[in-house]
Amino acid sequence: MNVDLPLAELRGFTYDEPEPPDFDDFWRRTLAEQAAFPLDPVITRVDHEFATVDVFDVEFSGYGGARVKGWLIRPAGVAGPLPAVVEYLGYGGGRGLPIESLAYASAGFAHFVMDTRGQGSTWRTGDTPDPAGTPPANPGHLSRGILDPEGYYYRRLYVDAYRFVDVVRGAEGIDRDRIVATGRSQGGALSVVVGGLRDDLAWIAPQVTFLAAFRRALQVTEQGPLGELKRWLAIHRTRADRAFATLGYFDAVYFARRGRSPASFCVGLGDVVAPPSTVFAVHNAYPGDKRMTVWEFNGHEGGGPEDQMRVIREVRALGTGG
Repeated sequence: MNVDLPLAELRGFTYDEPEPPDFDDFWRRTLAEQAAFPLDPVITRVDHEFATVDVFDVEFSGYGGARVKGWLIRPAGVAGPLPAVVEYLGYGGGRGLPIESLAYASAGFAHFVMDTRGQGSTWRTGDTPDPAGTPPANPGHLSRGILDPEGYYYRRLYVDAYRFVDVVRGAEGIDRDRIVATGRSQGGALSVVVGGLRDDLAWIAPQVTFLAAFRRALQVTEQGPLGELKRWLAIHRTRADRAFATLGYFDAVYFARRGRSPASFCVGLGDVVAPPSTVFAVHNAYPGDKRMTVWEFNGHEGGGPEDQMRVIREVRALGTGG
């Protein structure tokens, strides 16, 4: 069931809320400040039960120098250089266990999975605290620090995502010309964010992109994390304008406007978590080479395994590189 605009209108939908005038300065300053913290990546082989892949624990310094976890899973005994799939995770999820992330390595790629600071307590476990010493918690992240962009939760997470690509680029046996960023929902937004902040990705593949066109999203739904945001706004009704001013620095639509890598998007027309108009707002704002896969009868699950297979085919189409 279509829960939003008709498809013909979605294809032309634009989000007209103005972005912060200092958007670029904010992110330029943020990244410059964080460059003072050494990346200090540590990639350590771990014991596991698999015969066809090698598994490595990844740790690096994210926002503020805080240590962030991840996985590297790659085909066993293959030196490379390999294409790399960088995966960011949906809201509430953490890096989980390696057995939950075997598809891309099985396809012959190096698969880097970034843990999500402070999350990992809803549908998959996490190992990265936020702040330091505070274990992963149940959601509430969308409103955490929302009155100030300097201290907003997603400032920290977006910086982590940006720096994780630097970890990938410096890892042994990686083809730097074939690094692809992908993710579902919140993870889709993170792939758009890094695609807007960097120019060294071969492809991005955001799936059912969340964290986009916030005002429009709240007009369409109050399901999922947007319900958290709506409840916060209902209680703090006199601070709504200030909250939306903060969200403007973190809207995936505005990062999409700055994207240049080829991109492959997808949307579920029955999605009540990331409404189709907000997903199309990201796609339609994207100036680079792009395409959209529409799942007419699906919701926030999008194409599920079909989306994963699409990423595999796209990475293979990048060529041999090296």
